[in-house]
Amino acid sequence: MNTDPVLEVIAGVCLVLGALMSLAAAIGLLRFPDLLSRMHAATKPQVFGLLLLLIGLALQLRSWAAVPVLIIAWLFQLLTVPVSAHMVGRAGYRTKHLHRETLSVDDLDAVVQKAAAEEAERKRADAAEEAALAADPELDGHQTDIDRQQIIALIRRSGSPPWSPGGNP
Repeated sequence: MNTDPVLEVIAGVCLVLGALMSLAAAIGLLRFPDLLSRMHAATKPQVFGLLLLLIGLALQLRSWAAVPVLIIAWLFQLLTVPVSAHMVGRAGYRTKHLHRETLSVDDLDAVVQKAAAEEAERKRADAAEEAALAADPELDGHQTDIDRQQIIALIRRSGSPPWSPGGNP
């Protein structure tokens, strides 16, 4: 039995389906309303469409020498597309380029709020430290650097400066 016509049909089906998946990804990029939806459309069908195209190409070429190159190409896409989508999604989230009403669950909101609060506390502690060092006239030169390092270490261990209202006694 000759398998050439069967392999030709399977290769053709894989090529057409892969092209349709890539077309669906392109249409999703144009039609979806916000960044996160577009990011999803650009990653999911594109990777699967590329897999189908590469399988169709491997079946069409019928060369074992081409298979490692096609596998490397697909693995490279499989590893880089989710990472780039994650980076784009986080950047879009942080710069407010999304429609919050389209989110069913906002898992990043608590994390971003906590990071913002920690940054504000860190800035407040740094300002209080600078004010305390500027108010003490006995600190000078080399001694100032040592005292600053000790104060910074104390603040980092305790979480707040000792002279603040909620500080350590």
